Amino acid sequence: MRHLTRKLGFYVVALWAALTVNFAIPRMMPGDPVEIMLSKMGQKGPVTAETRKAIEALLGADSSRSILAQYGDYLAGLARGDLGVSLVFFPAPVSTIIGQTLPWTIGLIGLATVISFVTGVGLGTVAGWKRGSWTDNLIPVTTMFQSVPYFWLALILLFLLGSVYPVFPLNGGYDVYTVTPGWNGPFLGSVLYYGTLPALTIIISSIGGWMLGMRNMMVSTLSEDYMITAEAKGLRPRKIMIRYAARNAILPSVSGFAISLGFVVAGSIVTEAVFSYPGIGSALLQAVGGNDYALMQGIFLIITLSVLGANLLVDLLYSVVDPRIRTGS
Repeated sequence: MRHLTRKLGFYVVALWAALTVNFAIPRMMPGDPVEIMLSKMGQKGPVTAETRKAIEALLGADSSRSILAQYGDYLAGLARGDLGVSLVFFPAPVSTIIGQTLPWTIGLIGLATVISFVTGVGLGTVAGWKRGSWTDNLIPVTTMFQSVPYFWLALILLFLLGSVYPVFPLNGGYDVYTVTPGWNGPFLGSVLYYGTLPALTIIISSIGGWMLGMRNMMVSTLSEDYMITAEAKGLRPRKIMIRYAARNAILPSVSGFAISLGFVVAGSIVTEAVFSYPGIGSALLQAVGGNDYALMQGIFLIITLSVLGANLLVDLLYSVVDPRIRTGS
């Protein structure tokens, strides 16, 4: 209980610090969202002083209020679940934009990250257990793909599998001409088909790191005295590999997976930009380009919560997998 309480206290402080930084960073960026919106409205006619005040209040950028008052309004709005109104997608609320784009990113990046982690750790375990095998020799190839710039790999796969050999579509999240969005088979099949190539790009570019890390930890773990003891007791090799070697070697990979899982919500801006995928990364890109403070803050808030939540979950999982952590606390 003491270990859990201390962890929860740490994450509460981290959440407050992240929210404060989230409030400050957009206001330190150049440009004024109110002026941008007024300039757009000015193209259609004169803008009055009352209109300016109304827009400042709507976007939470009232210049007549102090920065502390704006900070208080920001925290009060978060407590009510009010994330403001998007400037880029005006007049849509930020919560609506996030609700529309977040499932696409979680479905694509989240599933690809899980597949990459499970496959990479599994192959790394076998490579460390059977050094010199074909699995071990596969690591240089996979790490080579990881060293290739991500956008370059995505463009190559898009050119080969989307243009030269049109196996997969070039862009989009689903076929907008033949299927209707909803929980129906044709739509889900179309989403899976359109998401295969972006997911394949993520898996190819990230699986090498998981394999190499797990392989090296397996080699280090196999030299421990308790491994020799397990072999001397006559245990089956498969049991020694999984329960004695892999269980201890996977701990650093679990930490890395937690960080990766937390940043899943951030989406891969490059992936969504190259494949024109309708995820939260594309929304963030448009928000930065349009100085949309409210949307940026909303997306950064979701990213912060997901990273902290993933790290807390793994901290608790760590204490279950490795009892020494509970004993040490």
